Amino acid sequence: MAAVAAPIQSVVPWYDSPPWPGNQPDNLFDNPSDNPEHDRANHCPPSVRLLLRQARQGLLNAEYAARPVDRYAQAHLAALRAAAAVLAARARPRRRAQPTSAWTLLARVAPELAEWSAFFAATSATRQAAEAGVDRLVTARTADDLVRQVGEFLTLASHVAARTLR
Repeated sequence: MAAVAAPIQSVVPWYDSPPWPGNQPDNLFDNPSDNPEHDRANHCPPSVRLLLRQARQGLLNAEYAARPVDRYAQAHLAALRAAAAVLAARARPRRRAQPTSAWTLLARVAPELAEWSAFFAATSATRQAAEAGVDRLVTARTADDLVRQVGEFLTLASHVAARTLR
């Protein structure tokens, strides 16, 4: 009798899987209401939650984009949305403020994210070129590295935004 191979699990990021028990990583709680991070995130203003949700979706779109230039541009925009969420949580409006880059504002408002701000400010020219159709500046490796870095930044930015609103 021939041996039957075990079914192969599909390779889908856990956050893209249906919310059934067993699909989450081991470090998450089974019930989201038992998770203190979940409670803090629910106390965020709707604008912050929306921006973080859009950033996560943008990162997911970047991961599945076929062309490296599209992965790069979408990942960078996801980082920009995550920065906007932190700014929405921490920044206070000022009158007659000069137009300023989101990355410059983020470094002022959240000094713990200053290195990330400098990094994304430096890569914004490449993103603009990618959006304009100049694909020779972005390799598959560069795009994949940026997607990974944006994932790290998004996690950190969501913690900073949630911690701000305690």
